[in-house]
Amino acid sequence: MEDAREEIKSRLAIEDVVGQYIELRRAGRSLKGRSPWGVDKTPSFMVSPEKGIWHDFSANKGGDIFSFIMEVEGIPFREAVEKLAAQAGVELKKYSVGDKRVAHLKVRMKEALDLATKYYQVALTKNKSVCEYVFYKRNMNRATVKEFRIGYSPSTGRALRTFLEKKGFNQEEMRGAGLTTQYGSDMFKGRMMVPFIDTNGQVIGYTARILDKGEPKYINTPDTILFNKSRYIFGFYQAKESIRRDGFVVIVEGNMDVISSHQAGVKQAVATSGTAMTEQHLKILSRMTNDVRLAYDGDDAGVNATERAINIAGKLGINLSVISDYHGAKDPDELIQKDPALWKEAVKNCKPAVDWLLDKYEEKLDLTSAQGKKEYSDVAMKLINFLSDSVERKHYEQIVAKRLDVTVEDLQQKNISTSNSPRRLKPVKNNDTQDIKDKRLKFLEDSLLAIMVFGGEAGANIDLEIPEDETKLEELSLIFETKYKNQSVDSLKKDCDDMYRQYQKARTAKRIAELSAELDKCEDDDDRVREILLEMKKLQKG
Repeated sequence: MEDAREEIKSRLAIEDVVGQYIELRRAGRSLKGRSPWGVDKTPSFMVSPEKGIWHDFSANKGGDIFSFIMEVEGIPFREAVEKLAAQAGVELKKYSVGDKRVAHLKVRMKEALDLATKYYQVALTKNKSVCEYVFYKRNMNRATVKEFRIGYSPSTGRALRTFLEKKGFNQEEMRGAGLTTQYGSDMFKGRMMVPFIDTNGQVIGYTARILDKGEPKYINTPDTILFNKSRYIFGFYQAKESIRRDGFVVIVEGNMDVISSHQAGVKQAVATSGTAMTEQHLKILSRMTNDVRLAYDGDDAGVNATERAINIAGKLGINLSVISDYHGAKDPDELIQKDPALWKEAVKNCKPAVDWLLDKYEEKLDLTSAQGKKEYSDVAMKLINFLSDSVERKHYEQIVAKRLDVTVEDLQQKNISTSNSPRRLKPVKNNDTQDIKDKRLKFLEDSLLAIMVFGGEAGANIDLEIPEDETKLEELSLIFETKYKNQSVDSLKKDCDDMYRQYQKARTAKRIAELSAELDKCEDDDDRVREILLEMKKLQKG
């Protein structure tokens, strides 16, 4: 079941699951909304997309997507898993407790891919013509080749298969990993191998480029239980620390653009591996930053891709911009070969995506004609309606109105999009029977644990058992960052000591209440009655 849970969590973003019940708005790197249990006067429900957890400060509940569905739907864990599995398209029968076969196969596939990558790397060093192509024609240095684990697949039909068979791998494991075809021959032959590396640094597939002329230029690993092209972002593993540190990401069109950009010093570059950008791609990146810069071509395909991206970005609260000054080069890779400094300058001088797109349509259409004005206003209002911020929408309405020599009211009458109409949210099941005293005790315990784990010396005097569950620790991290991170040590220590006294008092009261309830049920058991009375007396004395 653990494998099934991880697969579901990898497919469903927590903000999507929670967003079906609550309107969420960005608050820094987190998202904020009103409590679904109706107990807060101001938004106190926090979601951390990066950590995949939520916490309701008013109701003092929190956890991952499974605990959220359990709470809002009032259903047990198994039903929550089944509900989310159906939403994610995960077949639970493949992950039954009695069948460890899938889990074992995944481990073996990862081992096969890691070994294949090392095999390809060695094959590269032994082939002089391939080295010339990689190091001289593609201008990669050794550090780049090592960082991206680039290799070469021999042109003979079963070289890798023979190697892996000698290492104990069978055909099911090799084919499942996408290393061999249905006929048993190697999937990749005579190509430069660039691994797809997941967020944990493990190889899950490849993009393979032909060295000479011919088609197809690239062959990618087909979808497997490890690799899914609609969710995978090439270069993300190598780029994530730079993205987190510098607060922006650059999306280029090709994998070679990513590699060249990293070598040139712009290590925030990623690509969507030959597929159109999806909402899932942007959601993954938005967990790291809301500053997304597109390095697309200025042709019709690039314009269309940018328009789709604006639609998605508007819903996610992302600041989208376009990198377009390639100084005559056709793509970032070619510009970098010309002068890496020009690429760095282009990244810095990006232009807001809506401005860039409006300029493109202004170049394309005749704004002196009625038809040109109509087409331009159709496109412009469609783009503007994708924007979630009312001030930003007003800004662009004024710009477009001025370009077309009309009033803002004229534009607003077009009203061609309903993208900003209120969404119908799913009903939340309230738990009216929850004990207020238990809620208060849990609130104090979570607050104290958050300070104890993340507050340094401020929590040194707290004597509580630290949870081992990673989801709970992530939730405590969110509590600390939201409530206590900016307090001084002295102020935090004072609050902590006060809360600890309240906690001990509340815990004692809870225990006395439990003993009183038990006392009513065991009147005929004299020994147990004496034990209960003795414990209650000790608790009351403190």
